[in-house]
Amino acid sequence: MAHLFRDLSLGHSKRESTPPPPSPPQLTMPPRAAVDLPSPFGQLNQLSDSDLRLTAYEIFVAACRTSTGKPLSFIPNSNSSSDSPTHHNLSSPGHNSPTLQRSLTSAAASKMKKALGLKSPGSGSKKSPGSGPGSGQGKSKKALTVGELMRTQMGVSETVDSRVRRALLRISAAQVGRKIESTVLPLELLQQLKYSDFTDQQEYDAWQKRTLKLLEAGLLLHPRVPLDKSNIAAQRLRQIISAALDRPIETGRNNESMQVLRSTVISLASRSGGSLNELCHWADGFPFNLRLYEMLLEACFDSSYETSIIEEVDELMEQIKKTWVILGMNQMLHNMCFTWVLFHRFVATGQADTDLLYAADNQLAEVAKDAKATKDPEYAKILSSTLTSIMSWAEKRLLAYHDTFDDGNLETMDGIVSLGVSSAKILTEDISNEYRRRRKGEVDVPRNRVETYIRSSLRTAFAQRMEKADSSRRASKNQPNPLPVLAILAKDVGELAIKERRVFSPILKRWHPLAAGVAVATLHACYGNEIKQFISSIVELTPDAVQVLRAADKLEKDLVQIAVEDSVDSDDGGKAIIREMPPYEAEAAIANLVKMWLKTRIDRLKEWVDRNLQQEDWNPQQNQEGFASSSVEVLRIIDETLDAFFQLPIPMHPALLPDLMAGLDRCLQYYVTKAKSGCGSRNTYVPTMPALTRCTTGSKFQGVWKKKEKSPNSQKKNSQVATMNGEISFRVPQLCIRINSFHRIKSELDVLEKRVITHLRNCESAHAEDFSNGLGKKFELTPAACVEGVQQLSEAVAYKIFFHDLSHVLWDGLYVGEPSSSRIEPLLQELERNLLIISDTVHERVRTRILTDIMKASFDGFLLVLLAGGPSRAFTRQDSQIIEDDFKSLKDLFWANGDGLPIELIDKFSATARGVLPLFRTDTESLIERFRRVTLETYGSSARSRLPLPPTSGQWNPTEPNTLLRVLCYRNDEAATRFLKKTYNLPKKL
Repeated sequence: MAHLFRDLSLGHSKRESTPPPPSPPQLTMPPRAAVDLPSPFGQLNQLSDSDLRLTAYEIFVAACRTSTGKPLSFIPNSNSSSDSPTHHNLSSPGHNSPTLQRSLTSAAASKMKKALGLKSPGSGSKKSPGSGPGSGQGKSKKALTVGELMRTQMGVSETVDSRVRRALLRISAAQVGRKIESTVLPLELLQQLKYSDFTDQQEYDAWQKRTLKLLEAGLLLHPRVPLDKSNIAAQRLRQIISAALDRPIETGRNNESMQVLRSTVISLASRSGGSLNELCHWADGFPFNLRLYEMLLEACFDSSYETSIIEEVDELMEQIKKTWVILGMNQMLHNMCFTWVLFHRFVATGQADTDLLYAADNQLAEVAKDAKATKDPEYAKILSSTLTSIMSWAEKRLLAYHDTFDDGNLETMDGIVSLGVSSAKILTEDISNEYRRRRKGEVDVPRNRVETYIRSSLRTAFAQRMEKADSSRRASKNQPNPLPVLAILAKDVGELAIKERRVFSPILKRWHPLAAGVAVATLHACYGNEIKQFISSIVELTPDAVQVLRAADKLEKDLVQIAVEDSVDSDDGGKAIIREMPPYEAEAAIANLVKMWLKTRIDRLKEWVDRNLQQEDWNPQQNQEGFASSSVEVLRIIDETLDAFFQLPIPMHPALLPDLMAGLDRCLQYYVTKAKSGCGSRNTYVPTMPALTRCTTGSKFQGVWKKKEKSPNSQKKNSQVATMNGEISFRVPQLCIRINSFHRIKSELDVLEKRVITHLRNCESAHAEDFSNGLGKKFELTPAACVEGVQQLSEAVAYKIFFHDLSHVLWDGLYVGEPSSSRIEPLLQELERNLLIISDTVHERVRTRILTDIMKASFDGFLLVLLAGGPSRAFTRQDSQIIEDDFKSLKDLFWANGDGLPIELIDKFSATARGVLPLFRTDTESLIERFRRVTLETYGSSARSRLPLPPTSGQWNPTEPNTLLRVLCYRNDEAATRFLKKTYNLPKKL
C-alpha cells in the first residue's frame, strides 16, 4: 500500500525551507440540482459537507488500516514513479495494509451494479479515472489501490491524506493492539497532530475547531445514548469546546487541559446504554452517523462522470462497510442510506440517467424487506423521513405528470411512479399504525396512490386546458362565428383523454388496472361541473348553446367508450367506473331547448291564428284565388317553421319531429275549428215543423189569404234564421271562401308531409326506420278537421240557401193557397241563380260536394213543404200531377241536361221523395187504411182501442205512420178531415 506512506519530510513544516505547496484541490462535491433536496437524515448546521466528507475519510482510512490487526509501519520512499506527477508509490508494498493496498481491476463485471440494474462496461458505464489498463497517454500505469481510489473519489489532497495517515501511525504506535472502534478518533487526532503538521497556524486552528465540533456533534448534539440535562461531563465538554473556539487548546500529552478533555470525552463516549462492550460511541448517533456514511457512499460515483457508479464499487463498498462498527451502521441502515444516495444523485444530476432511478428503485425493494423484518422505532423514524422525502419529490411530479412527462421521458416516469408507489407502500403498510389497525386487505396502497396521481394530474391538466380555451375564445372574438369556450374545451379534453390512454395509461396500468377508466372518469367529472352550470343557465335555444351541448355529448360518448374498453377484463366489467360518470344529459338538454323553441313557435302561431281570424273578412273580391289570405299565410308560416326546425344544428331531428308535427297539427286544427265556428250547420237552417192540423174542405180563400199574410210559423222561422245570419262574414260567398280554404289546407298537407320526408333524408341522425313508417311525420288531426269543416259548411251553405235565402219563394210561395197557381218555377229561378254564384266561387274539387248538398237540401225542403208546410197548404189527389211535375223540374235543374250532377247521384238522393210522392195520388180511404195497419204493426194490440199519435221522426217513408198521417193532414178532402177530427181531434188552424 505504497501510496499511503509518504516521506517523513511531508510531516514537517515547510514554511521556513520551501514555499508553501499549491492549495490542495477542493473536495469533490456531488453535483446539485437547481433546487437541491435536503437530506432526510437532518442537517448538521455546525459542520459543513466538506467537514463531514473529511471526517468520513478519516474514519474510512482508520477502519480499513486496522482491519487486519497488523501494526502500521510508515516507511519513507524517495523513488517516486514518473508515471504520474501527483502519485508517489513506494517500492515496498509489503509493509502496508493489505486491504488498502490491494490493486483494483475491472476484469469482472460488478456484481452490485448488476444487482442494481446498472450498465456494465461496454454498455455506456464509465470506469473510474486511471483504473484499468491503458489509461494514461499511451504509457503503462499501475492500477489504483482501494485507498488511492477512495482518496481520489472523496477529493482528499495528498497532503491531507499524508497527515491523516501520519496521525494514524502515531495512534497505532501509542496504542498497540487497541482496535480503532475503541478509540475516539477526533480526540486521538487532536492529541497526535501538532501545529508543525500543518502549513500554517491558520490551517491548524481551523482544523482544531473542526475536530472539536466533531466531538460536540458526536457526543453532545447527536449522541448514541441520549444525555441527561444534568450530565456533568457533558456540561464540562461544552465549556471546554466553547473556550477552545476562542483560544486554541494546548494538546500536549501531559497538558492538563488535554487530560481534562480526554477524561471528559472518554466518559461520554463510554456510555453504552446498558450493553457491555469496549466500543467508544462518538460517531454512531443519529443522524450524525448517517450523514457521515452518506459521504462515504457518495464516493461510489465516478468523479468524472457524475451519473455513473465506478466499476470497482464492489471492492470499495466492501471497505466502506468496515466503518459500520464505528458509525453504528448495519445492513438495514446501509440499504436505506444507499437508496437515498442513489435517488439523490439521480435528482441532483438533472434526472438525466434513468439507470440511477431504477437502481434506487431496486435498492428500495431491499428496504421494503427490511421494514417488514424490524419494528425498531428509531429505524422507523429515520426511514419514514427518508421515504417521505423521496415520495414528496416523486409526487410533486406525479400529481401533475402531464406537466412533467411526455413521449420523450416516459421511461423516467415509469421509474418515478415505481419509486413513489413503493415509498408510499412501505410508509403505509410497515410504518403507519393506522394501517395496522385495519385489515390489510381493505387497502391497496399502490392502486390508491396511482389513482390519486391520475385524478390530481388530470384535474390540473383540465384547469390548464380550460384557461387555454378561454384565451383562445378571447383571441378569436373578432373572427366570424368563433367557437364557444366549452366547445373548445370539449375538443381539448377529448384530445387529452386520447393522449392519456395512449401515453400514460399503459405505464400506470401496472399499478392500477383501470388507469384509463379513472382518467376519463376524472375528466368526465371536471367537464361535467362546467357543462351542468352551462345547462342550468340556458334560457333559449341558440347556435352557441347547441354547439356546446353537441360537443359535450360527443365528448361524453368518447370518454365512456374509453372507460368501457379499459374495463373489459375487470371483475365488474367497469360498472364502478361507469357509475362515476353520471350522464351529462346533453341530448336531453338539447331536446328540452328544442321543445321550448317548438312551444314558443306553436304559441306564436296560435296567437297569430287568433289575431288574423278576427281580421279576416273572407271576401271573395279580396281573395282572387278563392282562398282566405289567412289560410295561405298559416301554411307559409308552418312551412317556414319546418324549414327552421330542420336547420337547427341538433342531432335528434327524427326524435323531436313528432312533437313539432303534433303542435303544428293542433294549430291547423285550431285554425279550421275557429274559422268554421259560428257558421252554423244543417240543423241551424232546417225549421221546426209546425203542429199538425186538418184542412178546411172546399175553401180556397184561406189559402189565398195565407199567401198574402205569412203564417206566424213562417215568420217565426224566417226571423230566427235572419237573426242568426246577420253578420256579413257568414254570407254564402264568405262561407264558400272558408270551404275553399279548408280544401286548400287539406291539399297542402300532402306537400308538407313530403317535404318533411325530404328534410329527414338530409338529416345526419336519420335512420331507415324513420322513413318506413308515417308515425310522427303526418298531420293526424287537421285532415279530419278539414273534411269535417268542408262537410259542415257545405251543408250549412246548402240549407242556408234553400231554407233561408230562398225562404220567400219556398215558405212564402211554393204551394201556398192553390197549388196550380203557386208552383215551383220562381223557386227554381232563384235557386239557379244561387247555383251559378256557388259554381263561380267554390273550388272545382269541392263544387260537386256543395251542389250535391244543395240538391239534398232542396229535396228535403220540397218534402218539408208537402208534409209540414202548415195550414196554408192543402192538396187534392188532382194536385199530385203538379207536384210530380215540379219535382221533376227540380231534379232537371241539377241534371242540367247532363252537364250537372250525375243522374245516379240525383236518383240516389231523390229516392225518398220518389217514394213519398205517390201517396199524394192515393185515395183517402186507402191512405187511412194503410195508416191504421202500419200503426197497429208498429204499436201492437195496444193501438186497437185508440190509435196513438205517431211522433215526428223526420225520416219520411211511405210505410212510416207519421209520413202517412201528414199526407192525410194536408189532404183537402172530407174523409181525411173527418178521420183526423175523430181520431186525434186535430184543429183546422194553429
